[in-house]
Amino acid sequence: MAEPHDLTALEQAAAVARGELSSVDLVEHHLHRVDALGDTVGAFVTVTPERALAAARAADAVPVAGRGPLHGVPTAIKDLTLTAGVRTTFGSAAFADFVPPVDADVVRLMAAAGLVSLGKTTTSELGCSLYSEGLVAPPARNPWNLAYTAGGSSGGAAAAVATGLVPVAQGSDGGGSVRIPAALCGLVGYKPSRGLVSGGPLGSGAFGLPTNGPLGRTVADVAALLDAMAVPVPGEPYLPPPRPDGGYLGVARRAAPGRLRIGRFDAPMLADEPVHPDCVAAVDRAAALLTAAGHEVVEVDRPLGPAVWPLFETLWYVLALAPVPLERESELLPLTRFLRARGAAVGAGALMATLGEIQAQVRLGARRTADCDLLLCPTLAAPQAPVGWFTGDADPAADFDRQRRFSPYCAVFNVTGDPSVSLPLGRTATDLPVGVLLTGRYGDDARLIATAAQLEHCSDGWDRHPAIWRGVDSANVNGSGVGRSAP
Repeated sequence: MAEPHDLTALEQAAAVARGELSSVDLVEHHLHRVDALGDTVGAFVTVTPERALAAARAADAVPVAGRGPLHGVPTAIKDLTLTAGVRTTFGSAAFADFVPPVDADVVRLMAAAGLVSLGKTTTSELGCSLYSEGLVAPPARNPWNLAYTAGGSSGGAAAAVATGLVPVAQGSDGGGSVRIPAALCGLVGYKPSRGLVSGGPLGSGAFGLPTNGPLGRTVADVAALLDAMAVPVPGEPYLPPPRPDGGYLGVARRAAPGRLRIGRFDAPMLADEPVHPDCVAAVDRAAALLTAAGHEVVEVDRPLGPAVWPLFETLWYVLALAPVPLERESELLPLTRFLRARGAAVGAGALMATLGEIQAQVRLGARRTADCDLLLCPTLAAPQAPVGWFTGDADPAADFDRQRRFSPYCAVFNVTGDPSVSLPLGRTATDLPVGVLLTGRYGDDARLIATAAQLEHCSDGWDRHPAIWRGVDSANVNGSGVGRSAP
């Protein structure tokens, strides 16, 4: 007998549409789980129960004919993302009391789609690291093994979804920050093509590296949340790709990408780092499933190599220079202060030269793989990392280099702007998740989502749960169980 959190996001919305549950039921159920487990996995910085229940009541009042596929479903917003009237700390003690006056476009669009936010999820300070261990919340821990990190910078979002605190969550990805937590926590983490999802209304665009993106347990849930996010907004600096017929959810449900040529490689791109056998094995499994589905999987050279790292490194230093009140800079973490000091030393001429060279490298990489429809590689060079592993020797330079060696794949596709998704296809010997990275051509999000959905079907699904999933005694909302009818 399924409980509400056992249902996918689409199934929860369908249960609401059929009258089996209300949005208030779902929000109360998930808030109970947040209260019991949120701090254990370090999922939330701020929980907003009163706002959530008010939004749920408003969602229940909307006529069924006016509801979308995720109407009434609980979600959460990353603490890097502006939320009007709700504390937004950017993962930093320097902003512990900051309350924005405006919503980010993505927050407004998700609310317009009927999703109900329960609060703000844990992130790394200013989004600077691939782990979420700051001073404003408990560290984001992997629900599969609490000794391990849930990743970053969308670590709290991944911990929340993998624990069943919300079925889907908003994240953002400037160097792997959606895909890395997804790989660690056994989720689907999607980085859209540059320009598909608005980054407004504030911000400079950050050289086109970061984008908002969804995390969820299934490709269909992620596609449905992407549909809610990917609404064109005037004034954005990048032209969004055209929306497919039936939206991305329709593409995921059809799961019919056609026969593709898929280039597979294992060699890391940002570091000459040995790759863990479990990460290679996950790619092997994905390649075998894709071949069995009728695709041509071929070995290719990595599109870019470690020579591009100094270019990305320079951009990352400059991106750390987000405005911080001068009197509060001493409250920043050592890694953030290290990155900002390096960024302050980058002159305008050096930055312009870096941007020019990185674009030249992107062109070269695209030409090397132009005969491939998709690329397949590991998400990470190692399956997992313990909490505290990156900061263990208290040397921020060593910390930053350790991150590069742990994640030498994802950031390249922030540089190119290509759509990229981490899929939970692998397992370690101790049953911890291992992700694989599937990447499409710029603007071809529909084909990437269709292939990801096809791979999910071929693998007999991957919506598995850690033991903590059953860590809360909570009766079914309506007393008689909630069925898993198809959405």
